[in-house]
This record gives sequence, C-alpha cells and structure tokens, in this order.
Amino acid sequence: MENLIYSLNATVPVFLVIVVGYILNRMKMFNDGFISAANKFIFKICLPVMIFEDLAGSDIITAFNGELVIYSAVITIIAFVLIWIGARLFIKDRSIIGAFVQAAYRSSVAVMGFAFMMNIYGTTGLMPMIIIGCVPLYNILAVTVLTFESEDARNDPDKAGKIKKAAVGIITNPIIIGIIAGCIGSLLHIYEHMPQIIDKTFGSIGQIATPLSLIVIGASFEGKKAIAKIRPTAVCCAIKLIVLPAVFLLAAVRLGFRDDALLALVIMLGSPTTPSCYIMAKNMKNDGVLTSSVIAATTLLSSVTLTFWIFIMKAWGFIG
Repeated sequence: MENLIYSLNATVPVFLVIVVGYILNRMKMFNDGFISAANKFIFKICLPVMIFEDLAGSDIITAFNGELVIYSAVITIIAFVLIWIGARLFIKDRSIIGAFVQAAYRSSVAVMGFAFMMNIYGTTGLMPMIIIGCVPLYNILAVTVLTFESEDARNDPDKAGKIKKAAVGIITNPIIIGIIAGCIGSLLHIYEHMPQIIDKTFGSIGQIATPLSLIVIGASFEGKKAIAKIRPTAVCCAIKLIVLPAVFLLAAVRLGFRDDALLALVIMLGSPTTPSCYIMAKNMKNDGVLTSSVIAATTLLSSVTLTFWIFIMKAWGFIG
C-alpha cells in the first residue's frame, strides 16, 4: 500500500497538471503564439538549466558506479535500436515514426527518478549515475531519430546532409549542452563557490521546466486527433511500461544488481515518458499529437505498472 501511495503521489499530480493545461486552453486562456513561445523557452532555457542544476549539485565522483552507468547506457542503446527497427518495419504512417520511437524508449528520469528515490530511500541514491548513463544518450538518440524521421528529412534524399544535420543538432542541442555543463560543474564543485544569488536564479528557472512543460502539453492536446492515434499510443505505452522493464530488469537481476542500484533501474525503465519528448518533437517538426497522448497515458498508467515492478522486486528480495 505504501508503494502504491508513493506512485500515486508522484504520477497523478503530474497527470492532473496536464489536465489543467487542457482545461485552461479550452477556456481560451492561451493562444497559439503563447504555446509556441513556451515550447521554445522550455526547450532552450528551462530544461537545460534544470538538468545542469541536478548534475552540478551532485557529487558524481563520490557516488560513481561504473557498472550501473554502463548498463543503463547499453540498454538505452539496445532499446532504441530495436524500437526504431520495429517501427520502420511495422508502422505504415511514416510521419509518426520519430515521435513513436522517442516516446517508447525515453523515461522521465530527471523528474520522476529523484521523486521516487526520495520517497523510498530519503536520498537521491544512485539516480545521478542513471542520469549520467542514459540522459545524454536519450537526447543524442532523440535528436538522431527526430532529425531522420522529421517532415523535412522525409522529403530530402540527401543522406549525407541528414547525417550532418543530425550531428549539428546533437552538438547544439540545449539539453545536451546542459548535461555537459552539469557534469563539468559537478567535477569542479561549482556549487561550493557559486553566489547564492546565482544559485537561486538558476533554481527558479529550473523549477519552471516541469510544470510549464505539463501545462503546454495539456494546452496542446488535441482530443479528436489523439483518439485517431489510439493504436500507436497503446503500443507505445505497452513497450514503455511493460516490455522494456520486463526484459531489462530480468537481465539486471541476473547480472547481480540489487537494492538501490536495482531500484534506480526500475525507476529508469518503468517511469512514464518524459514531458521533454513533446517539446523536442514539436521543435523538430515531428508528431506532437502522438507524443502528448503517450505522455498523458504513460503518466496515468505508470502509477499502477511502476508500483507493480517495485512490488515484484521487493517480494523477490532483490530490493531491501
């Protein structure tokens, strides 16, 4: 029951903020100009600052767990490759492939991860190791698939140009820049010397990222179009919340991961699709309707599925 309450407290409020955004938009509180500007502001400023804050404020050297970093990185790449291949083989509507792939493999680690670890252990535990192992890859792989599967790319036969565009997109991606800056900040212990004025300013900007992202997702949600894409949404949710955790948690147990390391992997694999997926999809000319549908559905359903995975790992004695 405690695990259920933890999960509900972490996921249901997120879902409700999305609903608030949808209701406010229906009440004509927003217009298209505001939503477009908010998307860019979140993508280029708020999310990079939030990630920088998370990484620079943690001691990644002291907490370093090489096995966990490598495993989280490897399974991220494997999941991404298999999902992209499967999407290419089975999805007839090419316009949704980029959004589908990104939403299926990418978890809300930065937001949900820390919330769950704090609820269960009272500390962030080994979540910074997961951040190092998978979040840079999440963004590099997202830029890659969204570049190659974007509307512009589908009409462009120049493969060399696509590769160059993807490389430039990765190098200049604001979130990746935030990750690199955060790791450097942690190594240099920048927060020990940062003036409180700057620290609070960064903190205020970073705190805007998640609630504003959720409001924008809700405001952008198009019910009729989303219902038309219920099948890919359902498949994406099944992959994200059931298939990936089942496969990679079993492998993790066999490899000897236990306690807080295993719990960090449970959260990484079982968390809902991150709201930043929508921001990236929209900014890179991919399907925002499918992305917002998957975010809303996985956020709601994860309160059940993530509780199930935590319960199973505890019942089998793998999490203390």
